Amino acid sequence: MTSNGVLLHEFYTAFAKADADRMSACYHSEVVFRDPAFGELKGRDVEMMWRMLIKRSKGNLKITFRNVHADEKNGTVDWIAEYVYGGTGRKVVNTIHASFEFMDGKIIRHTDQFDLWAWTRQALGWKGFLLGWTPFMKAKIQKQTNKLLKGFKEKN
Repeated sequence: MTSNGVLLHEFYTAFAKADADRMSACYHSEVVFRDPAFGELKGRDVEMMWRMLIKRSKGNLKITFRNVHADEKNGTVDWIAEYVYGGTGRKVVNTIHASFEFMDGKIIRHTDQFDLWAWTRQALGWKGFLLGWTPFMKAKIQKQTNKLLKGFKEKN
């Protein structure tokens, strides 16, 4: 396994153990993260996002991962997050495909892709079923998650 493959294993093992410090150590200081729920985050905001998600899960987060592939420049991982969504108390099983770029032995770019409509159906119920596929709902989710992140950063 390449050193970047080891890095990805380390990142997701730390995530499964809710170890945000170890996760953060895997990132380059200029990391760029993107996913359907947060949009694009950079640098310290990426680390703070993981800290917030771990803290908000209140120990009710199960992370599994597989299909770790990495070479000197790029990598991919398939992972699953299982948790109870705080906004509704509904159980979510989110299947994510992550892609990475590496620089200086760290993750410089991290992109998570998942079916936002599937997520909204699980997390929001009938509202997610009816509206979860719309650009309106995606924008609303990103606005809400970034507001939560801003509040978390202010308190921490």
